[in-house]
Amino acid sequence: MIRIVTPSRIHITLIDLNGSLGRVDGGIGIALDQPSIVISAEKADEVTVDGKSALSEKIRKGAELISKNHGGVHIKIEKEIPSHIGLGSGTQAYLAGGMAANVLYGLGLSVREIAKTVQRGGTSGIGVTAFERGGFILDGGHRFDEKGFMPSSASHALPPPTLLHHDFPDWSIVLVIPPAKGASGIREVNIFKEECPIPLGEVQALSHIILMELLPALIEKDLQIFGSSINRIQKICFKQREVDLQPQAGEIMEVLLQSGAAGAGMSSFGPLVYGITDSPSEVKKAVKEQLGERVKILTTQARNSGASIR
Repeated sequence: MIRIVTPSRIHITLIDLNGSLGRVDGGIGIALDQPSIVISAEKADEVTVDGKSALSEKIRKGAELISKNHGGVHIKIEKEIPSHIGLGSGTQAYLAGGMAANVLYGLGLSVREIAKTVQRGGTSGIGVTAFERGGFILDGGHRFDEKGFMPSSASHALPPPTLLHHDFPDWSIVLVIPPAKGASGIREVNIFKEECPIPLGEVQALSHIILMELLPALIEKDLQIFGSSINRIQKICFKQREVDLQPQAGEIMEVLLQSGAAGAGMSSFGPLVYGITDSPSEVKKAVKEQLGERVKILTTQARNSGASIR
């Protein structure tokens, strides 16, 4: 019997959806300690997952793809990450199931080899590296001629290279979840078709913010400057288009900033909005007072290690 605990993740932004330099995507994100997927698994005659949930089929499929020709796996889901809200639950589910089969049958596959087999990381590499190593992650995207403009759900590209991995400071991250869902499936594909290519000037401005503001602030543990860069990222490039698709996101970000968060942003296609702060109790209290029962609120921190396997 083994037990696997995965991180979740914030996807801060994709970087280059212009592609004029021959690469596309690239992204930055943060692995989170909570919420997480927790599963237990043991060898069996076939691949089965106890219970039906939004993630059970993805966990089952991940285990099936890796255990093929070796044997079955019986999996029990103990905890889940909510689906389609911006926390990267799909990648973590596939990798958790795949890793369970990998460990039980002693296959010796790396996280990236599993990700390739279960076809995750086709656009963003944040979720794969979060499972592998945790922390703050910057990935280098894909060759444009191998992928083009499309989301991970429609891409069969390999996971992109990790350009930077760094421990994230012990700042608190307040997650605010309104009752909505982010884009997925064909809707997600259509958004990429409609919005891309992003103008080169916007991509250059975003790259400048990341290279000369966000990354130095991360290394120097400067919360205010890091927060400022997060705020600026919401108003540019593909992230601005994502935010515009979730009308409530702007209001929630403003409440977080007024409540004392240094920076606020929307993860992936949302609707989850996050605030980064060193005063989580005050921020959480103020958000609850202003938004009340309209949202769910969770305080977490970065996870500076990958999935745990025991």
